[in-house]
Amino acid sequence: MSSFVGVLVSDPWLQSQFTQVQLRTLQTKFTSAKRSDAEHVTIKDLPPVMEELRGIQEVLTEEDITNFLSESYPDMNEPIEFEQFLREYLSLKAKGTTKSGGQKNLKGSVSFLKASTTTLLHVINESEKTSYVNHINNFLGDDPFLKNFLPLDPTSNDLFNLIGDGVLLCKLINVAVPGTIDERAINTKKDLNPWERNENHTLCLNSAEAIGCTLVNIGTQDLIEARPHLVLGLLSQIIKIQLLADLNLKKTPELLELVADDNSKEAEELVNLAPDKMLLKWMNFHIKKAGYKKTVTNFSTDVKDGEAYAYLLSALAPEHSSTTLIETTDPKERAKKVLETAEKLDCTRYVTSKDIVEGSANLNLAFVAEIFQHRNGLSSNNVAPVVEDTPGDVRTGSVLPVVLDKTKSYVSLILSTTYGIFCYLMNQSHLFFLYLRRNFPRGSNRIPREKPE
Repeated sequence: MSSFVGVLVSDPWLQSQFTQVQLRTLQTKFTSAKRSDAEHVTIKDLPPVMEELRGIQEVLTEEDITNFLSESYPDMNEPIEFEQFLREYLSLKAKGTTKSGGQKNLKGSVSFLKASTTTLLHVINESEKTSYVNHINNFLGDDPFLKNFLPLDPTSNDLFNLIGDGVLLCKLINVAVPGTIDERAINTKKDLNPWERNENHTLCLNSAEAIGCTLVNIGTQDLIEARPHLVLGLLSQIIKIQLLADLNLKKTPELLELVADDNSKEAEELVNLAPDKMLLKWMNFHIKKAGYKKTVTNFSTDVKDGEAYAYLLSALAPEHSSTTLIETTDPKERAKKVLETAEKLDCTRYVTSKDIVEGSANLNLAFVAEIFQHRNGLSSNNVAPVVEDTPGDVRTGSVLPVVLDKTKSYVSLILSTTYGIFCYLMNQSHLFFLYLRRNFPRGSNRIPREKPE
């Protein structure tokens, strides 16, 4: 059982403003402020500590902090507790933002915390939330345990309410990469105690990292509290791994068609190409053949006008595409036509026309991955299939032609090699008999004649 113990704050609102990583960091800073000869941390101990904290050090000096604190605390020797320290921290950030006119220099990093003054840095993308909820409803709707809670309403907070016990995320990881978690290890009873919830979330985070998710500043307590921006970030990674699962040569050997036959270096690079980069390469391969002059390097700004999508679908699904798909000049109208065409391929709608025009990177990537899964446009000729179910593949006849062809080649190779060995041995035996004839005349028991000097 996990021994994780979070930093707890009595005020729920105050607790909600910080992740556990942030709380632990701030608690360490607060403790370090206490002088060795003092029993408590006092107000006058705070300015040097506050000045070092991210989000304050960029906009306030130690003198500024002292002046602000003295307005609220005439007696600077007054003791202060950790929770009040957190409130003062939030207050100083707000005053710092006001002092700088709202233009804070964050030195290229995200804000240290989700406070009321920095909420804009953690705005929840409702389109992504809706897309992820629909994905969950689609893939987990028949799960024996979760079917009692699904489908979720994308317009409500049902998703975040269900995340709290950890079951949903564990199940979704198994959808993305089957067999990652032994589901017998998931606590699925109706009412879980805190330890069981923590076990589920520990299992989730360890498994998420194992399948390739990047976990930064997120802990089990963050998932128990279902902090929206962290939950959506994790969901995005899990779903991305699922959607890109076939973007490799093992699952889709036809991807070798993306490189020229005589380019061994590019073929070698293709083996180690990340799935999202492979998807871009696949997309550029088709739109270039369709006559698109630009190169798509991302799933945001390069596709927001919808033109690349128009060329892609025209190349992959000409039977569903019309000339107006490419000729349309209005981005919004083109985006609508692109989605209408994709729906004819039974692609799940991960994006709206608004998402395309706004360049939503995560949702556009999901959309392109859906197109790949339904119509990749690659030829299977001359590409040997990967045999995973021998009886099934032989029964359907999908591998027999390749097997017979390979067998014929191997038999020819064996016969030619055997014949070569035979000829070599015959030649050697001929030389041997010639040696005997020269050195041992018929009827003679003499030793071999020595050559005259």
